[in-house]
Amino acid sequence: VDLVGSGGGSVQAGGSLRLSCVATGYSFSNACMAWFRQPPGKEREGVARVGGDGSATYEDSLKGRFTVSKDNDANTLYLQMTDLQPEDTGVYYCAARPSFWCSETTIDWPYWGQGTQVIVSS
Repeated sequence: VDLVGSGGGSVQAGGSLRLSCVATGYSFSNACMAWFRQPPGKEREGVARVGGDGSATYEDSLKGRFTVSKDNDANTLYLQMTDLQPEDTGVYYCAARPSFWCSETTIDWPYWGQGTQVIVSS
């Protein structure tokens, strides 16, 4: 299984970015995929995830600004980020879990992308 993330970059506060993560080697159409991020000097934290039933879950602080979606035909996960703020800066990782049920814990996710950098300046 291979996950390749892309779409990161540098933006001003208030800007938008769209991240993509293409999965190969396994079909995650009925399984979980998620986005995590790691701010500078901090631990990796959850951002959003899509369950095997297609339901989306967000970290409370990100609701309304971030939208996660999954294209099952393309085996691709997306994260649309709007109104980005400096505290959104970090490395964003996609993750996949061959299970119908998602987990909030990083240790439960066996597959990870390489990470894509997001920098938001004020």
